[in-house]
Amino acid sequence: MLQLNFNPFPNLESERLSFRKLNNEDAPEILKLRGNAEIMKYIPRPLATTLQEALEHIKIINNKIDENVDINWAITERENDKCIGIIGFYRTQPENFRTELGYMIMPEYWGKGYITEAVKRLLHFAFENLNFHSIEAVIDSRHIASEKVLIKSGFRKEAHFVEDFFYNNEFCDTVKYGILKREFIK
Repeated sequence: MLQLNFNPFPNLESERLSFRKLNNEDAPEILKLRGNAEIMKYIPRPLATTLQEALEHIKIINNKIDENVDINWAITERENDKCIGIIGFYRTQPENFRTELGYMIMPEYWGKGYITEAVKRLLHFAFENLNFHSIEAVIDSRHIASEKVLIKSGFRKEAHFVEDFFYNNEFCDTVKYGILKREFIK
């Protein structure tokens, strides 16, 4: 079984981005992310409406890091420490050497290739440092931008589930993408 240890917290960098642990000072940005209906359009979670909810979200993320269960990073531009997004691994299955990737970024950073850059950096870390065998991403079938990011990052479509999820009074399709370590490394 995979043994994870996120202590000390692994700060990472890519060409334009830094990845650090979320802290309570990020609450206003987390509220902007999780409280924005356009960002959350394809994420089946209730919108955050208060700073307290944002702080609770940060606490949940950091508790999972402290427990060595899951890990998420604040995404920042390298020259600025302000949180512009979140990316990380959750629903980790250590017995299967598998985890799920999730991400979100502020709308003003959409279309700049930041999420693709972030995904590739985290895939490298996950396969090379954490020793995962496979990573999945589950998205709403209507989220075309996220699908493009995953395909550019080397993921392949594994399954399309028709109307398998009921949220906001509608049935939604979900699509599962996956990538194996050997597919990424080559």
